[in-house]
Amino acid sequence: MRILLVEDEAPLRETLAARLKRDGFAVDAAQDGEEGIYLGREVPFDLAIIDLGLPKMSGMELVKALREHGQRYPILILTARGSWQDKVEGLKYGADDYLVKPFHVEELLARINALVRRASGWSKPILACGMIKLDTTAQMRGRVVGHLGGVPRQPVPRPLGQPPRQPLPGGVGGGARRVAARAPPQRL
Repeated sequence: MRILLVEDEAPLRETLAARLKRDGFAVDAAQDGEEGIYLGREVPFDLAIIDLGLPKMSGMELVKALREHGQRYPILILTARGSWQDKVEGLKYGADDYLVKPFHVEELLARINALVRRASGWSKPILACGMIKLDTTAQMRGRVVGHLGGVPRQPVPRPLGQPPRQPLPGGVGGGARRVAARAPPQRL
């Protein structure tokens, strides 16, 4: 799944892109509205995450321009602007969801999965085709072994040399500059 991330705050952009990539997403990051509109029109994305306070073109203008150009992928606004008026305006311009900074990365991931699932025509997190079931919310890597008939499944161990996942530092985003190491849930 390919995501367009348009965020002008470099530490947040880089941290989010790294986390999304670790979770299996392909991420193209832009630092301003002009770069965002170019990528958004030229590259086939599954979802866009757009900040409102962007240089060169505001996030609202970017959302509107993408919709006017015919881009139909889900757009999630990620911003420090939390008034109900900003939320209503963003949704009127064509955004599908709105998340206010600071936020928990788990909430962002849940919203991403829900938006993509709905855009694909699925309303439930478990996709089924005959005997095969796929839980789109599972955070497991590799093959799953076990019987499909209700027997608990066990994840296959990681290959030798593959590092375990590391949690992101907390407290990033919304202008915050503090970095405090802590266990999940992570807040950005």
